[in-house]
Amino acid sequence: MLLLAALLGGGCFAGYEIVRYENALGDVRTLAIRGLENESYEPGVEAIVSDALVTEFMRRGALELVDDADAADLVIGGAVEDVQIQSRTFSSIQFALEYAVSIRLRLEVSRRDGTKIELDDRSLQETELYFASADVETMRKNREEAMRRVSVVLAGRVHDSLFERSVP
Repeated sequence: MLLLAALLGGGCFAGYEIVRYENALGDVRTLAIRGLENESYEPGVEAIVSDALVTEFMRRGALELVDDADAADLVIGGAVEDVQIQSRTFSSIQFALEYAVSIRLRLEVSRRDGTKIELDDRSLQETELYFASADVETMRKNREEAMRRVSVVLAGRVHDSLFERSVP
């Protein structure tokens, strides 16, 4: 039993190790997240994604969130560039059974001195399936929940990409 605990604690399985956020971004201690712009045709999606970003950074607790972008060490801003809704699966009589919602972001991350931090564009796009419904309100609710799930995934990716790279 002691051997198992030592192996698990040592992270020897598949190269896992404990993530330590402390000092991962050097002298960066505070973060401001500007409300995103909406360049898509989907109303309100910018608020969903902005809320997901704020929630993710608060949940992880590595940086202190501040309201004043001028006083922050790091600022995230940008836009929801595109939201696409496509039917994915169909019944035998050609009724859509599932739809897919895809969200693509364009984010700008900069330090207080104006240095830009590049994020991988591939990490700023995600797709999620949701069920179709004959009820318009149910269909709207399913689409909104899918957008929330996509937003949470994208927010996690943004957080992880900042902490997995060396920031100048």
